[in-house]
Amino acid sequence: MKLALIADALVSGAVAALQLIAASWLSELLNLPKALLIETGVFLVGYTILLAMLARSTTLWSLIIGVVVIGNMGWAIACAGLLASGIVSPNVLGVAFVIVQAVAVLVFAALEYSGLRASQSAGASSSVGAH
Repeated sequence: MKLALIADALVSGAVAALQLIAASWLSELLNLPKALLIETGVFLVGYTILLAMLARSTTLWSLIIGVVVIGNMGWAIACAGLLASGIVSPNVLGVAFVIVQAVAVLVFAALEYSGLRASQSAGASSSVGAH
């Protein structure tokens, strides 16, 4: 599970950096609002910090990992909702950018959930595992 958290943190951090450093360029390239890119980039900075703290923790609480999994699923739903809403009008690259994010967070949610389940199973048969 820690490997999934680390991978999620690395990807989230990279996307945050890209969106914050190159917001104007991305906005023009993807036809997405600059404010949306900056605001989600700022959120991802905080999320990256949370994931890094969790990955370094000696004890992972099931509830917290469950919130991370649900949060990733929520991000994917929000991506789909954004595209379906008509609030934004991204070009083909912008649609791809949003879809790739949705798919990536669903993959991370699945990996983190699998890790959580495996930890709970291991914890049931030994004293080591997520709490």
